[in-house]
Amino acid sequence: MCARLCFLILFVVSCPTPASIFGHAQARRVPIAILGFGESVIGRLASEALGANLHSIPELLVLDRDQASTAAKGAGYIASLNMSLEEARGLGAAIGSDYYIVGDAQTLRRSPSAGPPYFESYASVFLVSSRTGRLLTWQRPSFIASTSVAAEKLLLDELSSGATRSRNLSAIRRAQEDERLRRESAIESTAPLIEAAPDDDKTAQAEGLRLPRPFRRVSPPYPETAARAEVEAVVDVLVDLDIKGDVSNAEVARWAGFGLDEATIETVRRMHFFPAMRNGTPIPLRVLLRYNFRKPPK
Repeated sequence: MCARLCFLILFVVSCPTPASIFGHAQARRVPIAILGFGESVIGRLASEALGANLHSIPELLVLDRDQASTAAKGAGYIASLNMSLEEARGLGAAIGSDYYIVGDAQTLRRSPSAGPPYFESYASVFLVSSRTGRLLTWQRPSFIASTSVAAEKLLLDELSSGATRSRNLSAIRRAQEDERLRRESAIESTAPLIEAAPDDDKTAQAEGLRLPRPFRRVSPPYPETAARAEVEAVVDVLVDLDIKGDVSNAEVARWAGFGLDEATIETVRRMHFFPAMRNGTPIPLRVLLRYNFRKPPK
């Protein structure tokens, strides 16, 4: 695994927040869309099974899959499970839902070095908030059996289960509350906005600014959850540094799921930096850190 770190340009832009779904609108059904899980037969069956499951929840309004997919394609969506918050918000706006699910499903024939061949059927299921662009939950149910039909039945049963239904509904409810609290905090907050780092050293020098540098470069671990899925992805993290170079806040700006986001945040929060300096005086600064994850060689 290789996780390379670099500083990138960052401009902070304030975006208007859609109206709360609480209050007088609390009783309305929450729109959610399910985009296709690939063009394979199991991909279509998986999205249909999950859609039918969520459709049974009175609180949710599951949008037409064909219309949602057409809107997503019109917005340039190409079945990515590795999106920035801006990309994810843009996709949600194009679909017209409060939340949406993207994913992938496949059935593979495995031939182990020892033992008979078997079939694995899996689905990657990502639940995303259209308002914030955040990845709320991810799951990767996977089942093996001696035949493809048996493996796929186990997967479809899981996607149709009460546990899957409860998991997604609980995540949406938590997101609603979290988004409400964030809006209230943004309204009440009087904290000054932290300055964002310029895009390169040349620009920084012209502004009398020396960018922060980590005491040592630390690579996040490549978690087993990602290894099982053989994931390669990019995770971006927005990091606020104080005048001592300590991390005061860190949030994912490009998510990847499969445990990569959590591993990255945990690593970044343990880092220490030589602080940013302007004309010899330490200042707080917001930087964007990027980590490139590659699956380890076999």
